[in-house]
Amino acid sequence: MEKTVVGSFDSIAEAAAAARDLRAAGFLESDVNVIANNQQRPVGREADTTVTPEKASGAATGIVAGGALGGAAGLAASLMGIAIPGIGPILAAGPIAAALAGAGAGAIAGGLIGGLTDLGISETHAEYYAEAVRRGGALVTVRADDARAERAADIMREHDAVDIERRAEQWRESGWTGWNERAAPYTSEEIDRNRDLYGATDRTTGLAGGMEGDRTNAETVAGRESAPPRVRTY
Repeated sequence: MEKTVVGSFDSIAEAAAAARDLRAAGFLESDVNVIANNQQRPVGREADTTVTPEKASGAATGIVAGGALGGAAGLAASLMGIAIPGIGPILAAGPIAAALAGAGAGAIAGGLIGGLTDLGISETHAEYYAEAVRRGGALVTVRADDARAERAADIMREHDAVDIERRAEQWRESGWTGWNERAAPYTSEEIDRNRDLYGATDRTTGLAGGMEGDRTNAETVAGRESAPPRVRTY
């Protein structure tokens, strides 16, 4: 039985590294997706939050040329810049890119949520993942059979995937009330503040690389309490 394994990351660099290692471990290009926020701010200028397909596509070309996806050659070749209202400019690589690009600049913000639910992800978690991208994050998804799903999860944990439910709790503590398709895209400054705040919190609690974060997604066994999973399987 095939499953979808999903990791949420604070940067495209972490997501790209996970994607490279998934490919190196034998996972097929056609089974791996990368989705990342691409809000760019030129040095010395105010952030331009106007979203157009041309801007997103131009930034995507720069990412490929700059080698951000490193050795993931197949993913780099399929990388697309896409404008998603409510989220902003994103970069997408893998099969999901074509589905998202087909919606175009006039798509509702929920287009990303629809793409994720089509992969078997619950709607609640799809909203969390979409909000994570809106706030500057990146996602990696991979299709894997039962025998290899845990290996895929291990690779994502090695690259500091964050616990999406814990992250959503942190947002709520700061006043977030849930996914809002009419919300404005985050500016570059807001994304920087978000990464600084929640990245520091996760490092303190061990959710982004500490021993607690490295514990698996297993159920409680013989009275032993399991830690929240940082990578989820659907």
